[in-house]
Amino acid sequence: MTRHLLRDDDLGPAEQREVLELALRLKADRFALRPLAGPRTVAILFDKPTLRTQLSFTVGVVELGGHPMVVDGKLAQIGVRESVADTARVLGPQVAAVVWRTFGQDRLEQMAALAGVPVVNALTDDFHPCQILADLLTLAERWGGPAALAGRTLAYLGDGGNNMAHSYLLGGATAGMHVRIATPDSRQPAADVLARAQQLAATTGGSVLVTDDAAQAADGADCVATDTWVSMGDDTDEAEAVALFSPFQVDAALLGRAAPGAVVLHCLPAYRGKEITAEVIDGPQSAVFAEAENRLHAQKAVLAWLLERS
Repeated sequence: MTRHLLRDDDLGPAEQREVLELALRLKADRFALRPLAGPRTVAILFDKPTLRTQLSFTVGVVELGGHPMVVDGKLAQIGVRESVADTARVLGPQVAAVVWRTFGQDRLEQMAALAGVPVVNALTDDFHPCQILADLLTLAERWGGPAALAGRTLAYLGDGGNNMAHSYLLGGATAGMHVRIATPDSRQPAADVLARAQQLAATTGGSVLVTDDAAQAADGADCVATDTWVSMGDDTDEAEAVALFSPFQVDAALLGRAAPGAVVLHCLPAYRGKEITAEVIDGPQSAVFAEAENRLHAQKAVLAWLLERS
């Protein structure tokens, strides 16, 4: 059976821990595994803007012994010039895996159904599982390993309906964490994602809370995370976003409500003075740039793990 990472709950709790342990190993010895030696090619497709994703996947594929074939979505026009189904059938026989940063989750699912090789979600409108694995890796490094994630509290503040909030819910619940989402009532997580996170948390000892009270989310949290107020493809104008999300800004006062030494995360790009202040993101509790580096190690582990099990 071909395994994919299309959303965070494609990995069970034990599997998520395996991937994080492998990521720690690959961070300690970047050339410990060469599953793409040959070199075998990985197609890396981008329909949305990218910096960290292109950098980390390109470097990662090379370090795993492979060849990264980066495709600009504007050039390929997948779903416009050629259907997703036909593209999948063209790519599958020629590559070892497909990595896709795109819009609708349905596009990714169709690719996975027909390509016959592992497909990795490098971000969709609904989920960002590679980022959450990097975030969990960053926390695991600081807290004593992947097993130490269970029972910890992660507070996310901002747009509760975006891909980061959805992935924190699923990925955090899978890890056995207590996930708190602080967001305006008008930006609630998708009902099915919230229900799935609650189901996962019931089996792992974690919990899920959605609130419109930023202080309630931050109180005693071991990690405070945020994201840009306006995601790619969101048509909310700047003035509306400021009015809606200003109460959820991560500043020194809010961070002061968290547990002593709480870790600060942001997937980047960041807009200082909006979702997070410069004092916090550039301060001693910020792990934002370690988090960005950990995209490389987490994604290498994902690719190696999927290839081994497919």
